[in-house]
Amino acid sequence: MEEGFRLWANPSSPHAEGRRARAALEDARERIKRALGWEGELIFTSGASEALWIALNRAKAKRRIVSAVEHDAVFRAAPDATVIPIPPSGAEPDRDALAEALGEGEAVFALQSLNSETGTQLLHAKWEHSLSLAWQVREAGGLLLADCSQSAGKMALPEADMIVASAHKFGGPIGIGALLVRDFAMLEPGGGHERGYRHGTENLPGAMGMAAALDAGGLESWATSEAERLDFRQAIWAAGEGMTMGPQCSHIMAVAHPTMSAQALLIRLDGQGFAVSAGSACSSGTLKKSRVLDAFGVPDDVAARTIRVSLGWSTTPEELERFADAWASLC
Repeated sequence: MEEGFRLWANPSSPHAEGRRARAALEDARERIKRALGWEGELIFTSGASEALWIALNRAKAKRRIVSAVEHDAVFRAAPDATVIPIPPSGAEPDRDALAEALGEGEAVFALQSLNSETGTQLLHAKWEHSLSLAWQVREAGGLLLADCSQSAGKMALPEADMIVASAHKFGGPIGIGALLVRDFAMLEPGGGHERGYRHGTENLPGAMGMAAALDAGGLESWATSEAERLDFRQAIWAAGEGMTMGPQCSHIMAVAHPTMSAQALLIRLDGQGFAVSAGSACSSGTLKKSRVLDAFGVPDDVAARTIRVSLGWSTTPEELERFADAWASLC
């Protein structure tokens, strides 16, 4: 990012400084695509929320469909979307309801790769082609939009037509993200920058920081190992009440206290130096029941005692041990 600030000029300007900025921006774009294994196009955005808005409002589709457990940014971008329920297993959206909603096609279906509140994996990178959600959506003439805010840079991307990524979720700067598009022909242009698909001058330092964070490595480069993260999850679930809605990742988890409210837990844990949330971080300032836990079928009394615990690239094994001890003492 420091290099990006030194290079700073408008990447759309034709003068020499602008051309140097454009070259650095395009280099960052290619590095990000290479790191994520993406062979299509990439539009830089201000983050995941803007990327979701572009995908849901500029896709060449007549209808919008979303799962019931999507992030609030999806519902803000598509308030009129058809909502698909999640069965009790939590493994994937209701296929029959999705088929009915897809109808004759010309729809865009938004689905999280990893749920941001529970860590439930809803989209997979290596599914049998004929069984995949992407296949079902494409067979119906629709487009699959994968919200990979929680998984991009950590896990292989799922099969999808459009993918959303957010830099700060994998150690990059806040205020930069991307919409990956298999083909620009899927979108209607709507701006003067980013090949005509976005308004506003590109954030060169942010784009370079995003590329650098991906170059630094995925989950294998984190301070904790997969085994340590899984052991940690088992330890806090053993003391509390773990949420097990389908396949789980190792870096996001939801757990309920036997008796204490989520708000009381946040205060107690914050006092001990631990930053956790009730619901997604974007909406945890509210006291309302989590819409996501409700959609997953979690009873009201359990949801009221549930917190979200997430780990990052800098989380250490010692911090996991300290949190597990603090959690056990509270339970």
